[in-house]
Amino acid sequence: MSKFQTLGNDLYTGERSFDFVGRRKIWFSIAGIAVLISILVPILRGGLELGIEFTGGSEFLISQPASDEQEPAIAAAAEFTPTPAKVAVLGDGGIRVQTDSLSEDANTELRAQLAEAYSVPIEDVNLSTIGPSWGQDITRQMVIGLGVFVAIAAILMSLYFRTWKMSIAALVALAHDLVVTAGVYAVTGVEVTPAAVIGFLTILGYSLYDTVVVFDKIRENAEDYNAESSRTFGELVNLAINQTLVRSINTSVVALLPVGAILFIGAFLMGAGTLRDIALALFIGIFVGALSTIFVAGPLYAALRSREPEIARTDRRILAARARTLKEREDSADDDEDTEEAQAEESEPAPKASAS
Repeated sequence: MSKFQTLGNDLYTGERSFDFVGRRKIWFSIAGIAVLISILVPILRGGLELGIEFTGGSEFLISQPASDEQEPAIAAAAEFTPTPAKVAVLGDGGIRVQTDSLSEDANTELRAQLAEAYSVPIEDVNLSTIGPSWGQDITRQMVIGLGVFVAIAAILMSLYFRTWKMSIAALVALAHDLVVTAGVYAVTGVEVTPAAVIGFLTILGYSLYDTVVVFDKIRENAEDYNAESSRTFGELVNLAINQTLVRSINTSVVALLPVGAILFIGAFLMGAGTLRDIALALFIGIFVGALSTIFVAGPLYAALRSREPEIARTDRRILAARARTLKEREDSADDDEDTEEAQAEESEPAPKASAS
């Protein structure tokens, strides 16, 4: 722990530093590859695996079944729909069976077959049907909510930091978080449910909060930025990222631990359900959001501002002054070395005359 605290102090004072800004092309390439994979995988697979709330269908909940095997449910549903049924064992011992939209007669017959297959009274098989219009309404509300959030966040950040380029960098990081999180769902084949959508929207706030903390430190460091500064603009941004690095790690770990516990309880102890869906989205989003703040948002802002003519001129003056100072030190060191050599030669004793 003491070593970690020492590292934090060294990073804050600038005695030690990780070059996030200088290696931004590497981070941007990695982020771009992750985004590209996250986009291509759903396209190749025909889209994300959407829950029944978005696609519509019939859902059967079997209470206290004689067994928890999934094959009887899949076999029974195969008689009514060509699409394999989605069967999950719930934490209370029940079984959930989801199928495509069926007719009323087909729902009644399948309900009776499920009751017979799992040796339960037909009253213990609850049936609910969900129309696709409900999922469409949820999707539309999600898009509206996302658009309003992004617009308000961009305006407030532009007003607070007095530069729209911070808003651009923050929104790019947010888009990265959303796309990569959705990509993880696509790669793993986990269903996207309304609870997962809530998790997606929640991680936007967390990621933005972490980014704002870094940007606030950047603004503080850049208040006295001029040609007399000891650091270029990119170096000041890099210093701010390093100064908040330990805090970002601590905050992310503290947030991931309870979310991980909820995910474990929801996935392994209570079975598939709302708790697991929202916790999984939060866990992925918090982790990706912490990385995007460090490796995407800050370096991207430095890249956007470093191209401004005034900042570029100021950086050149700082680098030129630094080069002159370094040359003067080298010349002074050479002079001191020559002086020491001359003094050493003068201090050497004269050679004795040889006898004739």
